[in-house]
Amino acid sequence: MNWDSLLSAKRFGSDSKLPEDKLMARSQFQRDYDRIIFSSPFRRLQNKTQVFPLPGSVFVHNRLTHSLEVASVGRSLGNVLAVELEKRGELPGSDLFSMIGTVVSAACLAHDMGNPPFGHSGEKAISHYFAEGKGAMVKNMVSINEWTDLTHFEGNANALRVLTHQFNGRRRGGFALTCTTLASLVKYPYGSDAATDKNNNKYGYFVSECETFEEIVREEGLICLSDNPVRHCRHPLVYLVEAADDITYQVMDVEDAHKLKILSTAETKDILMAFREDDSEFCSGAETVFATVTDVNEQISYLRATLINKLVGECIAAFMAHYDKIMNGQYTLSLIDSLEGVSRMAINNCSALSIQRIYNHPSVVEVELAGYRILGALLDDFIDAVLNPQSHYAKKLLALLPEQFTCSPESSTYTRIQSVLDFVSGMTDLYALELYWKINGIQVS
Repeated sequence: MNWDSLLSAKRFGSDSKLPEDKLMARSQFQRDYDRIIFSSPFRRLQNKTQVFPLPGSVFVHNRLTHSLEVASVGRSLGNVLAVELEKRGELPGSDLFSMIGTVVSAACLAHDMGNPPFGHSGEKAISHYFAEGKGAMVKNMVSINEWTDLTHFEGNANALRVLTHQFNGRRRGGFALTCTTLASLVKYPYGSDAATDKNNNKYGYFVSECETFEEIVREEGLICLSDNPVRHCRHPLVYLVEAADDITYQVMDVEDAHKLKILSTAETKDILMAFREDDSEFCSGAETVFATVTDVNEQISYLRATLINKLVGECIAAFMAHYDKIMNGQYTLSLIDSLEGVSRMAINNCSALSIQRIYNHPSVVEVELAGYRILGALLDDFIDAVLNPQSHYAKKLLALLPEQFTCSPESSTYTRIQSVLDFVSGMTDLYALELYWKINGIQVS
């Protein structure tokens, strides 16, 4: 792969590549960022659970604040990488490298836009509805690959659909983002038929977006690794988007747990300081700062900021150490998994503790269980309505579907089901709960 094609300003859905206008205040990639941040699907992330229940007296992260922080870390990663690539003499005389930080930041901003309500359990709740719930009835109405999409619903694939699909009444190309930003978003460059790892059924696009991804592949020059099933290599900037997400949630989930008093101050400091055990200068520096900064939350914030800065540097070092393999489509690890020494041990310990103390905390599990019940009930009603639209009740339900998600009765079963998944996965936690209450007669005003 080469950076000439990997940094393309061509917009998805457009027939021509737009040149950079030196007189304009924004690059094409900055326009991508702006289109995302001003969009309704992005704004709705403010009422979607990240890990912990949406705030009462203590404000913790939601999908929107998480995405903004990932975008910030991603911009730093991209800017540092641009400096390293210029040192190598890549694309001499080009100003494209100055835009890498913007590309990564835009992709980071959009990385969770396909996630349904109620945290990560939202994906599992949708998958469970088809694999083990009433949705199993449609198995013989769809193709094998379509069925795999439904029984392993994937937020990553849904993000690509949200950004590129031409919904009713909308323009061709969806958000019409550049192919480079879209390619940088696709963490798993293959469909569900190629997700062979039984322990990780992640994939990057639905059957409905197969041609979409192929168009992006052609423009970006991504290497095809397998024809049957089709698998491509990642765009190199995907590694930075993934690293920004990994760094952010590892650190911020711990900080949120501290604010909610799930972790004590001493435990939280030990977790964050463990990443710097090989840096006596940092440890003594922290002691100096803490001598004057006595506010506990500010102390945790200081440790968090220095840790993120450390991990950014280490991830870029890992990227450059494996640069040739990444550019040849041969590298299979994430940058975080590439780290060694103290950081590797600290990450492993942090992950183990997060699973034990954070992700299985009763408040988190309660939200997940609610998500199963609420999403399952909504899917049951609306999928039955789109498949059997003639009854009076079905017509009333379908009247609640926004126009952009409607489809004709002549559409395929998969298309009709997708129209419901588009509607339900785009809901905020609050809207899903209120609609569940209303159509079940629990709340009527």
